[in-house]
Amino acid sequence: MPIRRKDPSVSPEAAEPLLSIRDLTITLPGGRAAPVRDVSLDVGAGEAHALVGESGAGKTLTARAVLGMLPFGARVTGGVRFAGRDIGPGTHRELWGRDLGFVPQDTLSVLSPVHSVGDQLAASLRSLGGLGRREARAAAVAALDRVGIPDAARRVRAYPHEFSGGMRQRAVIALATLHRPRLLVADEPTTALDPLVQDQILALLAEQRAASGAALLLITHDLPLVSRWADRVTVLHAGVVQETGPAPRVLTEPQAAYTRRLVTATRRGPRPTPSEADPDLLLSVRDLTVHHLGRRRGEAPVTAVDKVSFDVARGETLALVGPSGSGKSSTAEAVLRLRPAASGSVLFRGRELLGLDEAEMRALRPRIQPVFQDPYGSLSPRRRVRDAIAEPLRVQGRWDDRSGPERVGELLRQVGLDPTLGARRPHELSGGQCQRVGIARALASEPEVLILDEPVSALDPTVRAGVLDLLESLQHDLGLGYLFICHDMDVVASFAHRVAVLKGGKIVETLPANALATPAEHHPHTRELLTSA
Repeated sequence: MPIRRKDPSVSPEAAEPLLSIRDLTITLPGGRAAPVRDVSLDVGAGEAHALVGESGAGKTLTARAVLGMLPFGARVTGGVRFAGRDIGPGTHRELWGRDLGFVPQDTLSVLSPVHSVGDQLAASLRSLGGLGRREARAAAVAALDRVGIPDAARRVRAYPHEFSGGMRQRAVIALATLHRPRLLVADEPTTALDPLVQDQILALLAEQRAASGAALLLITHDLPLVSRWADRVTVLHAGVVQETGPAPRVLTEPQAAYTRRLVTATRRGPRPTPSEADPDLLLSVRDLTVHHLGRRRGEAPVTAVDKVSFDVARGETLALVGPSGSGKSSTAEAVLRLRPAASGSVLFRGRELLGLDEAEMRALRPRIQPVFQDPYGSLSPRRRVRDAIAEPLRVQGRWDDRSGPERVGELLRQVGLDPTLGARRPHELSGGQCQRVGIARALASEPEVLILDEPVSALDPTVRAGVLDLLESLQHDLGLGYLFICHDMDVVASFAHRVAVLKGGKIVETLPANALATPAEHHPHTRELLTSA
């Protein structure tokens, strides 16, 4: 359960805050405007304080100023006090581990790929804890067991790539809490995880904090998560504090205009269900089965998708939901013929896709296009935006030097972007702009079905709402069918028309999205997903 103070609106006056930030301003090299300006906040002992805002608001830079992990050349003014003492350059290192613990979003940025997880835990125990090799190894096993890693005595020898995303996050929490720090800084620790694993990770953080009395500075853009797990919240926008207060008050009665906009962007109403009279079926999947090869030679194949069946009609959105490893992405990859299917049928407008040869499938690919989760990773960093959008037209032999540039500009306008952005490269765009470019590239082929694999999971609420509104508008105007893979049940309830719930590679239930409002009537696994969200 979330750890809450008896009265989160009042801090004990007699005690100085564990962490106190005053008038923090951070300037980066290059002469740009300061991304963090005059930020002030307090974190009390044992308190969970959330720092929220959209991408570029300054959340991570503020946290890294506390940790002493700012980019080289950054200039800092203002003050940061921890446990009654000023901290600054040269003083952070002695606080790491024993006083400050860090849980990042990208676990692989902390865990070395060439050392086992147990060796990395043991190295910290030996350097900061003064333990011998044997004692450190035993303590590493105990730490993994404490954070819920199954069969810890065996898993301690595993490497990070052999852990799932949720298990890697647990291992990083074990590393961050080894020496019982007084403050944990968690930077988007659950962004890429499904609701069940998100809930488990945050419950684990709460348990570890309860055991040591640690405070938590939580960096996130997920407001439902803040409402469940934070005592107080500070809202940042463009590097400036907009509002600070108890989480229940800020999220239900926001005072600042930006906070109200952030909260409103999270509350999307359900979509009207399209007419079921004589639906125009675009995609029909029956008994689709996908096997993954065993991880070691001689191991039997693992069934990732087990006799899955569903339909997607013109103008309809079908959401595939389920925990990590339930078969969502494997299903999408098999439909796109990016992964071989063991058996079953995939029909596009009545034509079987699984039996087509490469040339026949190449001719049909323009009509079924993917939009990927990572807006930056799906675009070449070397290509300009206009070239990325033009690529499908060139590959399909439909490019014309006279009309092609005009078509690219039209596609950019269609997704709400200024055509002049076509001259930029991906790193010069925001995450929301990059995702719109990805959608424009998919639309260049004039598809009838889009496979949307977690298209908004990495975006903050306001940008996410804009992308979802764009997708709804395109669906209305073009009659597109969407196969929508998502782990955010709030987004699914507001964006999808129907929902297929997967568990262990099988669909356990298919239901209208508006029925998610009454979880008591559904399959236990659906109820579990809704409760976690």
